[in-house]
Amino acid sequence: MITAVVRFKLPATIDAAKAAELFKGSAPKYQGLKGLVRKYYLFDAASHTGGGCYLWESREAAERVYNAEWRKMITERYGSPPEISYFETPVIVDNTTGKTILDAAE
Repeated sequence: MITAVVRFKLPATIDAAKAAELFKGSAPKYQGLKGLVRKYYLFDAASHTGGGCYLWESREAAERVYNAEWRKMITERYGSPPEISYFETPVIVDNTTGKTILDAAE
């Protein structure tokens, strides 16, 4: 599996409540999305940064979504282009299920 961390600068006028409203509006686009296991929306008031932490089945699945159209949508919606970092995810601890997935990178 692959974890992708997406970050983008937000306008200074966006507070936590407004960020949550914007994020909630985009959530349906990610529900049932092929290859996406989980997404967490991120917000940091001190640095005016928003983003997401995504767990993908593969990097290919992530890159299918993070295309030019998606990058344009993020830029228009939040005011700056996204930066994406990818990480191999070889082990996952899931406390909600009580399981540790040791072969997540396979």
